[in-house]
Amino acid sequence: MKTRPAAEGKRWCPGIDTKLVAFLLTVPSLIVFLGGRNGEQPAVEIEAAMPGRGPDVASFLQRKTAPNDRLLGGLLADGFDQKSCHSRYQSAVYRRNAGRQPSQHLVSKLRSHEALQRRCGPGTAAYTNALEQLKSGKSVAYIHLDYNQTDHDKLFFCDDDQRVLRDIQWLVMRTDSYIVPGLFLVKAFEEELDALFPERDAVFHHLGRYLFHPTNQVWGLIARYYRAHLASARRVVGIQVRVFPWEAESPEILEQIKTCTQNERLLPAVLDEEDDDEPAVVTGAQQPTAVLVTSLKAWYSDKMKEMYWERATADGRVVVVDQPSHEETQRYDVRSHEHKAWAEVYLLSVTDMLVTTGQSTFGYVAQGLGGLKPWVLHHVTNGTVGWPCSRDVSMEPCFHVPPLYDCKRREDAGLIVPHVRHCGDLPAGLKLVDRREW
Repeated sequence: MKTRPAAEGKRWCPGIDTKLVAFLLTVPSLIVFLGGRNGEQPAVEIEAAMPGRGPDVASFLQRKTAPNDRLLGGLLADGFDQKSCHSRYQSAVYRRNAGRQPSQHLVSKLRSHEALQRRCGPGTAAYTNALEQLKSGKSVAYIHLDYNQTDHDKLFFCDDDQRVLRDIQWLVMRTDSYIVPGLFLVKAFEEELDALFPERDAVFHHLGRYLFHPTNQVWGLIARYYRAHLASARRVVGIQVRVFPWEAESPEILEQIKTCTQNERLLPAVLDEEDDDEPAVVTGAQQPTAVLVTSLKAWYSDKMKEMYWERATADGRVVVVDQPSHEETQRYDVRSHEHKAWAEVYLLSVTDMLVTTGQSTFGYVAQGLGGLKPWVLHHVTNGTVGWPCSRDVSMEPCFHVPPLYDCKRREDAGLIVPHVRHCGDLPAGLKLVDRREW
């Protein structure tokens, strides 16, 4: 931990519940929508079914949500101006998985935090006064928990250091990691965390749904794609293929995806060429299985699309494969590129079943938002894969650079408490799990 003049860091309003703020800081680069007109009753506006659409699409477009669903069990506050952010109250209509219910203690803390923001956020007298205090030379504690954090920085997760921080009113934290598993190692936080998150494997699920609300432009990308490609499907399977632009198309990864999805019965197998003239017969109208592939490259989805077009499935089911975009290269600070990426993360989160690439934060966010335990593709080493995929132990993201040991006894950090374990896709990392599964 370091201290520096407050004028160099981010300013915080005094009196904030530091435990809750620590959690809100664990998902960087988010905007919390806390405004809105009091008393306004937002409603989900879904356009009427259009002629020519199938009955399932029509029923989706006309679907209504109960107020409690629209507010995600009380996670979201009512009264927000829906025109400025359509996704906030419409998202429940698109989710096949209703998600977990937040604890009443978490809901209460969020409402208190929102009230605090209204009292002392930017533009208020309290905020102006706080800035003046900081400019006068008041010091703050700076917490550095970026990817390049040192062992000294990781002392933040020790009770002795938390006792020191307890008396410091101004904290500035810099992090690009999901540090929540580390907070669960701090004894001083245990009672409060028990009340906030009785289901340990749903922390990101609740905080992500509270914080992540696509802008209207991005929501348009999501809604249009969903209605055109996913709404009428019997089942939607998401497949996230994380490859880098400089990597060549890999037949090994393609085979890994096929083996994983078919062995785990996420997708049907296809018939061999000699058996292709006698597929299983399914009578009546069929709802297809939709496969949503996200990747920088189109090659993987193209090959899967060819497979399910050129060969009949063993059970006679129809499989439709599609990919929203294939940018081929990752471009930073390009707004249209970032919009498409965010839309695809969100679309993955509304699938029924999800396959992700290990160690990918893209997949972590999708699984957490959707409340999905994914099947994780293991990395190919020297052109071979020992086992194509395995089911993750929880929907929580992995903390990639956690403290390795207990603060005093040098005990493995993944063995200190039953609900923090090492990640399957990154053994040195830590993640939260449901204690009932251990």
